Amino acid sequence: MEVRAYTKHLRISPRKLRLVCDQVRGLHAEQALTLLALMPQKGAALVTKTLRSALASAENNFDLNPGEMVISEIYAGDAPRQKRFKAGARGRYKPRTIRFSHLTVVLAEREG
Repeated sequence: MEVRAYTKHLRISPRKLRLVCDQVRGLHAEQALTLLALMPQKGAALVTKTLRSALASAENNFDLNPGEMVISEIYAGDAPRQKRFKAGARGRYKPRTIRFSHLTVVLAEREG
């Protein structure tokens, strides 16, 4: 049984969020939460929130034991970018791009 949780339009670039996702991929859910609590990155808090949502969904909607869940897939994708500008010297245009991410966490039951 697979349980999915999504968080969309996170204000962090996908590249930075993928660094955190790579650390917890394949771990048991409880072990991943412990590891994420010790990480200093901003993305760790965002992944923790989504992972807890997936665990709650597994327990409440599918009657699965959260202690037996494993992170089978976790990935961060690109979201629409927010484009702004800053006025530069001599009437020039200085573009600013704020990147956003979509985070997906897929939990599966541990086999064996």
